[in-house]
Amino acid sequence: MSETLIHHRTRSLRQKLRQGGLWSWGAAVIAAIVLAPIIAVIWIALFPSENIWPHLISTTLPRYLKTTLSLMLAVGAVAACVGTGAAWLVSRYRFIGSEWLQWALLLPLAIPAYVAAYALVDFLEYAGPVQSNLRAIFGWETSRDYWFPEIRSFGAAVLVLSASLFPYVYLLARSAFREQSGCVEEVAQSLGVGAVGRFFRVGLPLARPAIAAGTAIVMMETVNDFGTVDYFALQTLTTGIFSVWLESNNAGGAAQIASVVLTLIVILVVLEKQSRSRMRYFNLSSRHRSTERKRLSGWAGRVAFMVCVLPFLIGFVLPVSVFLSHAADNVSYWKSSDLFDALKNTLVVGGLAAAVTVTAGIFMVYGVRLSGQALPKYLLPVTTIGYAAPGAVLGVGILLPLAWFDNRLADTIWDLTGYDIGLILTGSAFALVLAYSVRFFAIAQGAADAALGRVSPNLANAAQSLGRNKSQVLREIYAPLIKGSLASALLLVFVDCVKELPATLLLRPFNFNTLATRVHEQASLENLSQATPPALLMVLVGACAVALLARSSR
Repeated sequence: MSETLIHHRTRSLRQKLRQGGLWSWGAAVIAAIVLAPIIAVIWIALFPSENIWPHLISTTLPRYLKTTLSLMLAVGAVAACVGTGAAWLVSRYRFIGSEWLQWALLLPLAIPAYVAAYALVDFLEYAGPVQSNLRAIFGWETSRDYWFPEIRSFGAAVLVLSASLFPYVYLLARSAFREQSGCVEEVAQSLGVGAVGRFFRVGLPLARPAIAAGTAIVMMETVNDFGTVDYFALQTLTTGIFSVWLESNNAGGAAQIASVVLTLIVILVVLEKQSRSRMRYFNLSSRHRSTERKRLSGWAGRVAFMVCVLPFLIGFVLPVSVFLSHAADNVSYWKSSDLFDALKNTLVVGGLAAAVTVTAGIFMVYGVRLSGQALPKYLLPVTTIGYAAPGAVLGVGILLPLAWFDNRLADTIWDLTGYDIGLILTGSAFALVLAYSVRFFAIAQGAADAALGRVSPNLANAAQSLGRNKSQVLREIYAPLIKGSLASALLLVFVDCVKELPATLLLRPFNFNTLATRVHEQASLENLSQATPPALLMVLVGACAVALLARSSR
């Protein structure tokens, strides 16, 4: 009886493997790889080789935490106000420039915040064009003759980060405002509610879930930022990770600070999801009709234009103009081998990471759909935490375990063969590819999940009835139908890899530069003319992605 039972279970296991068990196990492995760095950070923080929690708590940690929270709240508030206000104006009104402004307001996404910070300082510093012209106009000779606000300050950091990140709120809020029914607007207007009242009592409450989601993304990106806060000399949790790890040579302390960052991000994500779960609105009208945009003229139209064009000027036009003004300062650097090496490294590592990430995303989503079990479905949303985790946190969670394994592998091969293979994983770009894949896996997974969800399961069932296996169904049925969505995800992941700075600084091999690290190094040395070529190349890549995003959201 027992032999029969064992035989039955063995045959059942084989059937499950043939029915997609390999895909399901592969999805579980991918989920484990994505979550491993987060688990590693927690483990190292709980069991450090040298516990410096008491020292951190009594000295620097409160300052890091206070600055980080203040920056998150300030940038989130400013970005929410700017993004929501601009989205409401371009979706509800027609005014001068409104047609091109609704797309131009997406362009600041192409500018990394640290690049915008370098440009702002160069534009407003003592030797910059603004103060130089003021001295020439009013006859001032030194800085003692006039007052000018401090450029490298907390307020400047809030301005730069808000100008670079507000499009996240703008994009989601604009979509929410455009999807609202015109009937609701007309009913409010018939009851005597003015334009301002309709915004606060109708439009804003209905769009609040989208605005909350965009603001949460802005706050998470603020925590992730390193280049901007480092340039403005602000001590945040992210800069604390670099300081404790690289300057104090204490990996355990860095992991403990990283765990605080991770806790902060998890709390933010939970609060954002809970706030959205309490706010659900449904369109009860069987005839959905879009709101008709009203014409604004005179002073009202000019005010609306200024409100929308100002974020575009600060977030995109100013940085690009400053770097273009430096483009001809050192023409020979455009032909420098260092620039071409950085460009090559960026394209190779970013392209490889994008391909790996999108491939893993479609594999995992397809495997979860084939399994039909609860555990893989629960793992699917958990793997998106990598996008919320800052690059510095992932750097700690990847480099320390990977360095330990790399050294053990090299020692073992040396003992067995007498051949020194070196550090294969941490001595190459493997760690960078892994960090990028974990960090931006949520983009690929979300795109694959949405694309597969739009394909009727009847097509796959029909193909299987004709003798196609799971792999053939994916290759011959799904792939042609979802290739557009996957191509967009591939480009978006690639662009994010190009702009990623904290993880690149921590995980890059020796003497390995990307465009992001090259810009950071040169700008940190106040050599903006040599930072211009890689910065403009990064902007060009980002602008291509924004153009694609604008096209898809028409």
